[in-house]
Amino acid sequence: MSLYPYVPTPPAPVPGPDPCGVPEFAPLRVRGGRHRLRRAVRRRRRAMAAGLAMTAAALAASGARDAGRAGGAAHARSQAPDQARADAAGASSRRERPPVEMVSAPVRIADAATVRLLRRGDRVDVIAAAGGPPMPGEETPDARVVAAGARVAEVPKVRETSAGEGGGALVVLSVPRTTAAALAGVGATSQLAVTLC
Repeated sequence: MSLYPYVPTPPAPVPGPDPCGVPEFAPLRVRGGRHRLRRAVRRRRRAMAAGLAMTAAALAASGARDAGRAGGAAHARSQAPDQARADAAGASSRRERPPVEMVSAPVRIADAATVRLLRRGDRVDVIAAAGGPPMPGEETPDARVVAAGARVAEVPKVRETSAGEGGGALVVLSVPRTTAAALAGVGATSQLAVTLC
């Protein structure tokens, strides 16, 4: 009996194919290959030309728009001094014309019954007649409008309007200061009447 175990011998290698034994093949030729390549190149060129044309059109449109904006801005800048001068002229004319100051003017109207018809806020024309009422056979005195479109500010009660001096009744009108002065002057020499506007 052997002390060493039995080791089998490996089998001999099987020889492979000869590397030089591959047979030669004829070259593979694809029909129409050149034409396809040319067509692909042409398509690519057309696409690039179309893209360049679109880019040029977009740039031209944006340039025209920018030029229009620049022209509009220049026009606005040229018009700005004229507008500023017109605004300044309007402001100076408004400053030169002070607002009309309204005052309350008490006026004695010859006909007390007419005054009783008036209400606060009514618009009246105040008419002055030179002298008193005409005597029989005399001419009618000339009448003129002293205040046109005066607003009635207040109609005092009958007992507040003493009819002692010359009769009539008081009415308070809101008029400009110059008109109030004219009413006071005319009221001292003439009889006053009112008509509703």
